[in-house]
Amino acid sequence: MAPANLKKKKGTKSQKPPPQKKQKKDAFTAKPPKKHDVSDDSYSPTEEIVDHEGLFEEENEEDGLDSHSEASSDDDNPFTDDFLQGSDDEEKSSGSGSGSGSGSGSDSDESDIEKKSRAIDEERAREEEEAGAEMQLNIKEESDEFRLPTKEELEQEARQPPDLPNLQRRIKEIVRVLSNFNSLRQEGAIRKDYVDRLKLDLGSYYGYNEFLIGVLVEMFPVVELMELIEAFEKPRPICLRTNTLKTRRRDLADVLLNRGVNLDPLSKWSKVGLVVYDSQVPIGATPEYMAGYYMLQSASSFLPVMALAPQEKERIVDMAAAPGGKTTYIAALMKNSGMIYANEMKEPRLKSLTANLHRMGVTNTVVCNYDGKELPKVLGHNTVDRVLLDAPCSGTGVISKDESVKTSKSLEDIQKGAHLQKQLILAAIDMVDANSKSGGYIVYSTCSIMIPENEAVIDYALKKRDVKLVPCGLDFGRPGFTRFREHRFHQSLEKTRRFYPHVHNMDGFFVAKLKKMSNSKQNPKPSEEPEVAEQAPEKNDSETELAVGENSQQHPDKRRTKKANGVLKKAVPENGKKESTFTDKKRKRRKFPSREEISKARREEKSYERKEECKQEELEVIIRMTTTTAAAATKRKSKIRFTETERESQVPSRIFSGRKLRHPETWIEQRSKENAAA
Repeated sequence: MAPANLKKKKGTKSQKPPPQKKQKKDAFTAKPPKKHDVSDDSYSPTEEIVDHEGLFEEENEEDGLDSHSEASSDDDNPFTDDFLQGSDDEEKSSGSGSGSGSGSGSDSDESDIEKKSRAIDEERAREEEEAGAEMQLNIKEESDEFRLPTKEELEQEARQPPDLPNLQRRIKEIVRVLSNFNSLRQEGAIRKDYVDRLKLDLGSYYGYNEFLIGVLVEMFPVVELMELIEAFEKPRPICLRTNTLKTRRRDLADVLLNRGVNLDPLSKWSKVGLVVYDSQVPIGATPEYMAGYYMLQSASSFLPVMALAPQEKERIVDMAAAPGGKTTYIAALMKNSGMIYANEMKEPRLKSLTANLHRMGVTNTVVCNYDGKELPKVLGHNTVDRVLLDAPCSGTGVISKDESVKTSKSLEDIQKGAHLQKQLILAAIDMVDANSKSGGYIVYSTCSIMIPENEAVIDYALKKRDVKLVPCGLDFGRPGFTRFREHRFHQSLEKTRRFYPHVHNMDGFFVAKLKKMSNSKQNPKPSEEPEVAEQAPEKNDSETELAVGENSQQHPDKRRTKKANGVLKKAVPENGKKESTFTDKKRKRRKFPSREEISKARREEKSYERKEECKQEELEVIIRMTTTTAAAATKRKSKIRFTETERESQVPSRIFSGRKLRHPETWIEQRSKENAAA
């Protein structure tokens, strides 16, 4: 029981220190609760001691209280002092031991936390490394996963209905491989294999023919090509052009907003355009539309008129005017002054043209129906200030409006359209007056993105006429091509402008502006001189023989060349053939026959025709006569005598009354002599 009592006294003393103790002992006795606070979560032997003390206190509560009171009251007892001192020393030693134990425990806890944190950091770093490695592995596996289909797979795919999700996935994979071909390509495969497969898949998925998709693949990179094709599948926004002859854009926007039309200004480059997002009323049947306050017009149709920049009191020609959107825009910019010739070759389209002109209040326009190539003969050469040629084209820039272009256009159609466009642009240049004070400009535009219909036509005009390209006055748009595959165009074609739906959110369009430098046609290039020389008129055979005779009489033995008036002439050889001579002087004009010779030749020709007609008439008369006489002779049952030749031809030679009949040839000769004498 002694050890238990000692432990009990020790525990009670540590829990309830006497007030007579010094400050040092009070400070020392305050440490055990800290130990319990720190080590509450951990197991220690001191907790068992405290529990045993509690049990002893319950059993011997009265004895403990008495001993505690005796120990606290006997201050003079040396044994008590020794015991208390020993207990103090033990408490100090136990306190120091417990303090060292708690310190070592706290250090171990801190070391455990550090180890755990380090382990967490290491695990996190390891996970990041594994994630990066897995990502690289996935990329590598994906690149290795896609391979071009084999012939057997293609044959099996052709026998089945088209699998659109599979086609779309394959198109995306091919585009990804082509965008980084060196690192993602299949071993042994070349770029041409991927491009050919891409053409076929795009044609099958989007419905393009082989020619058109091939041209688009050659013109654009694969990533931009996909953006362009996707843009062709979406409609372009609806745009309005305010008619400044009747209203202002702000007033029109307020009225339409009150009618439930959600709209905004088109862009900074246009002061009259509005873009419509949605409408509660039909935008083409409002009272404002009927009154001519606005025109439904695509944004790309604004551009040619803005490039033309018409001025007031000018003479302007719109060579392909229907349905009248550009013509009414020109009239609005001119404020109904000057004169506009609105030409349209197709007669059924004249109705829409005239209706829009009346509705928009245009009064300075003359509508005509001519072939554009014949306009210079009608209006005259060098007579107008400006010409707008919105040429007919293949329509490859407006596929979103007409999807039939995907399959209906071919190389022959593009070539035919380009040939017509070249003729029209030459006619437009011939009508413009280069000496105009304010004009002398030609604007050429198409709704096509084909190079043969755009850059090739402008390059042809630069070679055939004395014109040059000038800036269009448009701040946006991509410059035109100066080279494409094996073709090389003039460097000034950078001043032309191209517009694409995936870049500018408008229909595909091309605009070029030309300035006429002189009214004279440009001289052909030296490479074209031999063709002109071959087309030049040559002398008649009689004139050649006369010239050869004169030369042979004057110089019978000379064959050397002579220089006369700065022109080299070669002598004619003895065989009578004249050698070809090239001179710097202009060729002599062809000598036309005189009026007397022409009238004489006409009289001879008429007389010959008259003779032929007479012969034909006489033959018909003779055949009729012989037929009637033969019928009469048969009817009278008379005998007819035939010669051997007459029996073959079955033509009678005499009349049966006994009178001879003249032979047809003799009679014809006699009649011809009479006609000649007459």
